[in-house]
Amino acid sequence: MRPPSKALLALEVPRGVWGLASLLGARAQLAKGPRGDGRPVLLLPGLFNSDLSGIFLQRYLVSLGYRAEGWGLGRNIGMRTIGTDGAHLHDRIAALAAASGEPVTLVGVSLGGIMARFAAHRWPELVREVVTISAPYAGSPRATNVWRAFEVFTGDRIDAPHVMAHSALVAQPPPVPTTAIWSRSDGLVNGMICHDPEARSVEVRSSHVGVQVRPAVLLAVARVLGA
Repeated sequence: MRPPSKALLALEVPRGVWGLASLLGARAQLAKGPRGDGRPVLLLPGLFNSDLSGIFLQRYLVSLGYRAEGWGLGRNIGMRTIGTDGAHLHDRIAALAAASGEPVTLVGVSLGGIMARFAAHRWPELVREVVTISAPYAGSPRATNVWRAFEVFTGDRIDAPHVMAHSALVAQPPPVPTTAIWSRSDGLVNGMICHDPEARSVEVRSSHVGVQVRPAVLLAVARVLGA
């Protein structure tokens, strides 16, 4: 598969700004989200992003009645953030599971979604379900316009043995329920590698930049968790 076109790539920032602005008139729409049941939800940010990028989604889920928290690990720069074989991420999920007394729902954006699937494979006893948002887990990293940025920020080559092994793992169906929220008009990653036949699929119209603040995406997450 090929990466998104240059035309879609050029529209990423203006579409992302528009997505953020669209929150201003979305109160009535978002109010239609089903009420939560208090379960723990951990939000995993995308490449080079921190918990700040998911603050609107976190606050929305809290308002619905979920125990939604950021991951608290700083900026997402791959394995350098989550630790060797994901040790820091494991500890964060385990702590939230212990505090709440039940497995944790993981909601991950882009690289954060890939990490959520990785965690579900490695520690299924700690994970209730996984929701990915524009996460390119189902195909080659070269079907994106960001694989070079991934190599710069993480220090890992996409053809490094450990990176390829992790990619092969997350492409397999995790042993927990999974949902993939994706967009075929994504300008950074090919939307077709953001979902697979084994996962529940929810298509939205969105850029990649700011996808986690789109009202349609917030509502999609709420409906998945409330199903």
